[in-house]
Amino acid sequence: MIAKIKNLGPGLLFAGAAIGVSHLVQSTRAGADFGLGLLWALLLANLFKYPFFQYGPRYAAATGESLLDGYKKLGKGVLVAYYILTFATMFTIQTAVTIVTAGLASSLFGNLGFDAELAVKTWTVIVLIVCLGLLIIGKYKLLDHLIKIIIVILSISTVSAVIMALYGHSSGISLTQVLPKETTQIAFLIAFMGWMPAPLDISVWHSLWAVEKQKDDKAYESKSALFDFNVGYIGTVILGICFVLLGCLVMFGTGETFSNAAGSFSGQLIDMYTSSLGEWAYVIIGIAAFTTMFSTTLTCLDASPRAMDRTLELLFNRDYKHGYLAWILLLAVGTICIFFFFASEMGLLVKIATILSFITAPFYAIINYKLISGKHTPKQWHPDKKMHVLSWCGILFLIGFSIWYLTTL
Repeated sequence: MIAKIKNLGPGLLFAGAAIGVSHLVQSTRAGADFGLGLLWALLLANLFKYPFFQYGPRYAAATGESLLDGYKKLGKGVLVAYYILTFATMFTIQTAVTIVTAGLASSLFGNLGFDAELAVKTWTVIVLIVCLGLLIIGKYKLLDHLIKIIIVILSISTVSAVIMALYGHSSGISLTQVLPKETTQIAFLIAFMGWMPAPLDISVWHSLWAVEKQKDDKAYESKSALFDFNVGYIGTVILGICFVLLGCLVMFGTGETFSNAAGSFSGQLIDMYTSSLGEWAYVIIGIAAFTTMFSTTLTCLDASPRAMDRTLELLFNRDYKHGYLAWILLLAVGTICIFFFFASEMGLLVKIATILSFITAPFYAIINYKLISGKHTPKQWHPDKKMHVLSWCGILFLIGFSIWYLTTL
């Protein structure tokens, strides 16, 4: 067991990427607006997405290759489609997570002598520079070690916040489940499920991290890979429930709503908890919120460039010596540009990114399932009957909800 824990890596990176906007922003809002009424959506999204996320490390363990290598074997068209979808969403996703991180940094560490809006912009640049430095200098090995520390801090602080909120909550909690009917509520539901626990393209990131882990650690073999994934996945589910609980316990029924501006949202989030739980909760809530978003910003900034670099290598059958560096710099610059134009529209950016993620989810679900069940994966690694059934249900679930959303626009 100790050896398995030491081998944890890509699964925790998955958790670090997943536990971000979907948890801190969307799950908290779900609890604030619906109480525990959307727990069904959280649990169903995690259940039906599980196989498609698991197929990332499963394929990497079976073949020693990333899902991108497998996509090429399914046909270059699949790889081109992945490239277009990723390029279309990567800047918006990175901006959405970085805005929230910068807003939290501004609330926690001060405005650096600037007004609120300029402070968030300044912190955006600082956060991106810190993340760039960690990734360019330390590369995968530092990321692997750092994420273990971040996830431990995140888990302890979040669970502590929930315990404090439960202790200070005197009234009862309703478990009545809710099915939204209004257009705005349905849009929120789709956005909530779109990134719960994460966009499905993170399965590609996970497979890339698993391949990197195999290069650095020869003891990271098949059983370790699936154990690692399950630890990370179960952790995201538990912390998702924690953030819904926090929103429900502290904000549900108060009539308050969250701001769409990054700085205002972050300050409101922390003030909401401290006013309810007491000033002594400020540090714990602040640490939980900031580590949540910093881990997401860091892992997303690593993964998208890694995926785009590998995609181009496969499409053109050549290695790009500085491909990762070029993509990570492009992503950082693009994030800053988008942010400076849409700084006051954090809510809109989050909504666009999460809805795009949900609508594209059936594409990733189908190709991941096709790849892991086909001739390009050794038969002993094919899904068993239960996973086949869960995969079929998951594909129908994702397609059905996407159609439902599109017909309500």
